[in-house]
Amino acid sequence: MADMKLVVTGAAGRMGQSLIRAIDAIDGAELFGAIEQSQSAAIGQDAGVLAGIGETGAIITDDPLPVFAGADGVLDFTTPGASVEFSGLAAQARIVHVIGTTGCSTEDDEKIRAAARHAVIVKSGNMSLGVNLLAVLVEQAARALDGTGFDIEILEMHHHHKVDAPSGTALLLGEAAAEGREISLAENSVRVRDGHTGARELGSIGFATLRGGSVVGDHTVFFAGEGESLELKHTAQDRSIFATGAVRAALWAAGKKPGLYSMRDVLGLGIPATG
Repeated sequence: MADMKLVVTGAAGRMGQSLIRAIDAIDGAELFGAIEQSQSAAIGQDAGVLAGIGETGAIITDDPLPVFAGADGVLDFTTPGASVEFSGLAAQARIVHVIGTTGCSTEDDEKIRAAARHAVIVKSGNMSLGVNLLAVLVEQAARALDGTGFDIEILEMHHHHKVDAPSGTALLLGEAAAEGREISLAENSVRVRDGHTGARELGSIGFATLRGGSVVGDHTVFFAGEGESLELKHTAQDRSIFATGAVRAALWAAGKKPGLYSMRDVLGLGIPATG
């Protein structure tokens, strides 16, 4: 069987280069194309050389149309606006679209869902096995502890370059906790505490955000009860875990029916994740 021809968007960025190296390292995948913004200094360069794996023949361009037309899939860790645009182009080309972009609005997600009627889209706030397993455990713990008075707080820390907060992973974990409690995260989350806030509202799910240094990603979910507490934690030490997960997701998605899938589907973890 021929290798899956993959396109990397945001190819000159740190995550883009990690994706290129992951494609090179995984059997069954081939770097077919690389996309960057029109003002990028990387336009015209060989994406493999930029990522440190040598010449690949995939020259970085700012025009996705001809590249998507010949590809089998696209790996996309860019920005919400760009991901929405790429989802439409992937739908037109009928290719797999793996989205690791975070910070999407409800409107962005609706547009991506619409594109998934014509394309296979795998979208997740985190592509690693460990985080998605953690989400399952959080959901199970939230369900088991529901009604027992345990409060749920989610703490996340990332490098100082990250632009969205809470992180996509923190929200994924929050959605898992809300699913376990059978409540809406949007209606029960607390994102900011400052000043005289009063007592914590019973049943709310709190988020705390830290930014600094070069931290790849730390996430802890606290279940705090009367006289006891439980902590579930994941530490990402290298962003290559996200890149590897994205390539695996693309290979899994090849040949699937159009639709919006999650990493839980890819990893066979069973419980559907919210999109």
